[in-house]
Amino acid sequence: MILVSDNAKDKLNQLMVEDNSGKQYVRVGVESGGCSGLVYKLDFDDSMNNEDELVEHNDIKLVINKKSILFLAGTTLEYSSGLNGKGFVFNNPNANRTCGCGESFSL
Repeated sequence: MILVSDNAKDKLNQLMVEDNSGKQYVRVGVESGGCSGLVYKLDFDDSMNNEDELVEHNDIKLVINKKSILFLAGTTLEYSSGLNGKGFVFNNPNANRTCGCGESFSL
């Protein structure tokens, strides 16, 4: 379903410790917006809804709403800290177009 790279796992664990709120899930989703039509969402959460599915990979518990699952199938969540900028990156094989800044995509 969705994979989490080792770099992303390390950064997510670091941020969850720094957040110190006891939130145990990483909420991943897709919503309308951006230049290309869809944008990724990434946040921490402490609960699941009826519309959510739990996916665990690389010791990270991802909560994904059912509407977003189709858009994210096969995606790898990466973290980059290189010279070209740092942050989380969604490597989504389903995206056929992305905007110049990489923040939005379309299928």
